[in-house]
Amino acid sequence: MESALPAAGFLYWVGAGTMAYLALRISYSLFTALRVWGVGNEAGVGPGLGEWAVVTGGTDGIGKSYAEELAKRGMKVVLISRSQDKLDQVSSEIKEKFKVETRTIAVDFTLEDIYDKIKTGLAGLEIGILVNNVGMSYEYPEYFLDVPDLDNVSLSLYIMVTKRISKGAILNISSGSGMFPVPLLTIYSATKTFVDFFSQCLHEEYRSKGIFVQSVLPYFVATKLAKIRKPTLDKPTPETFVKSAIKTVGLQSRTNGYLIHVLMGWIISNLPSWIYLKIVMNMNKATRAHYLKKTKKN
Repeated sequence: MESALPAAGFLYWVGAGTMAYLALRISYSLFTALRVWGVGNEAGVGPGLGEWAVVTGGTDGIGKSYAEELAKRGMKVVLISRSQDKLDQVSSEIKEKFKVETRTIAVDFTLEDIYDKIKTGLAGLEIGILVNNVGMSYEYPEYFLDVPDLDNVSLSLYIMVTKRISKGAILNISSGSGMFPVPLLTIYSATKTFVDFFSQCLHEEYRSKGIFVQSVLPYFVATKLAKIRKPTLDKPTPETFVKSAIKTVGLQSRTNGYLIHVLMGWIISNLPSWIYLKIVMNMNKATRAHYLKKTKKN
């Protein structure tokens, strides 16, 4: 009986310590959530970081929404995209609506000989924020060996454009597909994982030098690229997503950018991998079958 007492005391303190640890973890998580999603860091994003914001893929979707949000905060904007006509249109809209200076650089991101043109176009600018948003996806989910030749955006673009900033913030738009493997979207998923890891490494290397690098990992957003026309709670408009994601700049170096997407990521991360992969594979096979049936009918 006497020997059982010290054991009972030990177990009591182990239990008390565990409960205290869990209480601290929960309190910290709640505090972090309130700080990021409630308060945010909106005041820290603007011309104070630098005079100019550079946005690649800035004529549609998430890229365009970032350009508009940063212009709204008083930053001059450089738009980099493929179509000069679209660039001129979006540039004029931003200039007229937000009364800021804009510049455009038209380049085809699938080509390799574009870097001198971008370097020349950005020369002499005090760049405070760089949004690396350019990207392409599959027309439909497909098995790797059957994927048609893609006009793939060179990953060296991220590296080259990133070298143009010496302080401020770099926002690399990855994807939730880069957090976990997505079969039938293999190349897209793998390249987005590169963007995520590239961003995490850069942040650790350069945060002490005044450069904040963020990996942004959204799930579905209602854009042309995602082929989603009607926004829902879990598929927000680009404007809604960016308005949420911009609050996390300076606070989270790796973010889903949108609270519902954070919850989705948490659920997926807690699923056994075999269950997750089975669900995703079945969903993408169904999407593939629907697309092929539709194209065959047409």
